[in-house]
Amino acid sequence: MSNPQAVIWADKLSKHFGEFVAVNQISFSVQKGEIFGFLGANGAGKTTAMRMLCGLLLPTSGSAAIAGYDVYTQTEQIKQNIGYMSQRFSLYEDLTVAENIRFFGGIYGLPDKQLKLKTDELLHTLQLHTEAKTLVSALPLGWKQKLAFSVAILHEPAIVFLDEPTGGVDPITRRQFWDLIYAAAQQGITLFVTTHYMDEAEYCNRICMLVDGEIKALDTPANLKKQHQAQTMDDVFYHLARTAKRTAD
Repeated sequence: MSNPQAVIWADKLSKHFGEFVAVNQISFSVQKGEIFGFLGANGAGKTTAMRMLCGLLLPTSGSAAIAGYDVYTQTEQIKQNIGYMSQRFSLYEDLTVAENIRFFGGIYGLPDKQLKLKTDELLHTLQLHTEAKTLVSALPLGWKQKLAFSVAILHEPAIVFLDEPTGGVDPITRRQFWDLIYAAAQQGITLFVTTHYMDEAEYCNRICMLVDGEIKALDTPANLKKQHQAQTMDDVFYHLARTAKRTAD
C-alpha cells in the first residue's frame, strides 16, 4: 500500500502485547494539509497506534511511513519531522513563557538566530509579549493550550499529532483552538487528531474510527452520517462503539 503522495500511510499495521492484539492490521493514508480525526472509545487502540506512528513504539507487523520515514528503521528522523501535543499540553509549568519556547526550540534543533526570531514572532502572534517572563503555571488554561500548540509547530513539522488536545477546556476555548488547527492546515501542516468530543469530529476532513484495535469506519463526517443514517457524529460513534468488547487501552 506504499503511497508516495501521502504524508502518513499504514498498511496492515499491528501491535501485539503477548497474546493481546492492541492494534490489528490497520491500513490508511493521510494527505498533506489534511485534518485527520482518529477516534475510538477507551481501549480501541488509539494510543498504541499513535505511539507507533510517532516512532515511540515498534510495530509487531505491517508497514508504515511518516513524512517518508519508516517506522521500523527511521524513528529518529520521524521524531525530528513531527510535532506532538497531548491533553497535558507538554509545557513546563515552572518555566516562563519565553523559557518554554526557547527550551522546545532547542530540543527541535533550531539555531540560536532562528530561535530568537521564532520566539519574538510567536510572542507577537499570541499577544504574549507582555507575559514573556510569566511562569506558565500562572497562565489561563486557554493560553496554555495555544502556547503548547504553537510550540509543537515551532520547527515547522510536516505533521502534528494532537492527542486529545482539548480535554478539560470550555467549548469556546475549544472552538478557538480549532481556529489554530485550521490555520496550520492552510500552511500545509497535516493534523492527526484524537478526541473524545464528537462535535470536534465534524471539523475534520476525514474520520478513522477504531473499535477493538480495528478500523470500523473511514470517511468524511458527512458520508459517515449518511452511511449510518445518523444525524450527528455522536450517533455514528455510538452505533460503532457499542460493539466494542474492550474497556482499556
